[in-house]
Amino acid sequence: MGKRTLNKMLNLDDFQRAAKRRLPRPIYEYIAGAVEDNRSHHANVQSFQRYAFVPRVLCNVAMRSSARPLFSHAFAVPFGFAPMGISALSAYRGDIVLARAAAQMNLPMIMSGSSLIRLEEVVKVNPDAWFQAYLPGDEANIRALIARVVASGFRTLVITVDTPVSANRENNVRAGFSTPLRPGLRLAWDGISHPRWLLSTFLRTLLKHGIPHFENNYAYRGAPIISPSVKRDFSDRGHLDWSHLQLIRQLWPGKLVVKGILHRDDARRAVDLGVDGLIVSNHGGRQLDGSIAPLRVLPSIVEACPDIPVMLDGGVRRGSDILKALALGAAFVFIGRPFNFAAAVGGEEGVLHAARLLSQEVGRNMGMLGICSLDELDASVLVRDDQEVA
Repeated sequence: MGKRTLNKMLNLDDFQRAAKRRLPRPIYEYIAGAVEDNRSHHANVQSFQRYAFVPRVLCNVAMRSSARPLFSHAFAVPFGFAPMGISALSAYRGDIVLARAAAQMNLPMIMSGSSLIRLEEVVKVNPDAWFQAYLPGDEANIRALIARVVASGFRTLVITVDTPVSANRENNVRAGFSTPLRPGLRLAWDGISHPRWLLSTFLRTLLKHGIPHFENNYAYRGAPIISPSVKRDFSDRGHLDWSHLQLIRQLWPGKLVVKGILHRDDARRAVDLGVDGLIVSNHGGRQLDGSIAPLRVLPSIVEACPDIPVMLDGGVRRGSDILKALALGAAFVFIGRPFNFAAAVGGEEGVLHAARLLSQEVGRNMGMLGICSLDELDASVLVRDDQEVA
């Protein structure tokens, strides 16, 4: 995408509309959709509309800063890239594109365990990136995977805990996307009818790197994306319990974050086991349809866990959403789909442009609110739609 076209992207939703034109339907729907009736996915976005700002005026906001510390690192903005699986199918070397953009913008990027690029390659281009793991189903493979991540140089590990069984992603089936990918006439036509993606992403990947494999679910290289054994590799987590998190805490020497928490009692139990941070999340609505939006349970989890950073992902599309989450107690916010679309549309420059747009929204809205520091945010700047104003 040229600079002139990129400049037409004015917000994160613009990237989604552009990506819908650029990507084959199965790839686009894999990113955009959720599960069953998409209720949780839509509720995540709508949850932010339940709150309105109460701004103050004449506050001298000329010196405002949107910087935010997290785990002793001073990030430039209070948001980062959530883990996004198989992003190398939507953008050439997608995980590396995101990692480089995050390093340039000084914001955190969480690499997905469902990546098609080896984790060692990603941490090489961004030593501050975090790694998100889906745990293997047995202790020996858990130990081996953690040892591999330690040896690679990652310093922050994210364990996703909301995937005990495979989700019912009907939209994927209707769109022709499956794991494993099943080559056929429909999939071939979807590729041929989107020549920019076919040439710049798919064929370029095949020529330079061969058939993509799931590289990071285990200590060893996983199955090719077209292999029937892929489904088996993703279906053996139902028996995992809190003892496995306790084991990981013993094995992992760096910062440990748990992602996928929605209940305050689970949050407190994770903290008691020694985790360093939590990400309140319903997996972008991609697991249990009807699960509560993270923003709605955020205050209770922050109250239950005042001693660690409580972060959030799900439904964030604007700088105003970020400020609302921070006002309700979030230490940081992570965003997935929009940056995947930005990478698909414009590569690294697309991701940088999207991150700058969101950063500008945060800074602009801070000024409109009458604050100079994110530390000034609390629930007093918000009113719920069912709340009377004094």
